[in-house]
Amino acid sequence: MDFESLLNESVKIHGHLCPGQVLGVKMSMLGLKNAGIEGKDRKNIIVFVEMDRCATDAVQSVTGCSLGHRTMKFMDYGKMAATFVNLKTGRAVRVLAKEEARDKAKEMFPHIENKYQAQLEAYKIMSDNDLFDVMEVKVELRPEDMPGRPLGRIICDHCGEYVQDRREIPKEGRNLCKACAEGGYYDRV
Repeated sequence: MDFESLLNESVKIHGHLCPGQVLGVKMSMLGLKNAGIEGKDRKNIIVFVEMDRCATDAVQSVTGCSLGHRTMKFMDYGKMAATFVNLKTGRAVRVLAKEEARDKAKEMFPHIENKYQAQLEAYKIMSDNDLFDVMEVKVELRPEDMPGRPLGRIICDHCGEYVQDRREIPKEGRNLCKACAEGGYYDRV
């Protein structure tokens, strides 16, 4: 599909048009191309997204990857970047948005006072070279990270909750969930 069609589809899913949608669509098109993947090939791709922002919705829309299908992995790095892994070939590329693209957007559209609107218009027409750095990377995928049924389930020896896909943490002879072993994002009340 072409950029405009992919952007329109992404906007429907995300709910509005914004610079992050444009970046996410372009990032995905570039990552898929460089990883040797054509279209929504969920069974043969895993995408690692490093941000929980608008662009992630665009990556999901363009690639067809999702957390629920275990083909999208969220890495909380706070970076406008994503890595596209071709499961057939093992080829992986990381696409990182260039920070200087923001300034270039202002230069391209100085008459637009709203910086986000200027970015939106500029990102649509800027070249991939101006928007992104692309690097070939190596990603080690473990069997428990692959799509498909869980490879196992164990019970946490502390809280009694089940842990799937080898996410338990052995500690002092016990199998613990991450929350019990390292502290969770929540506290029981």
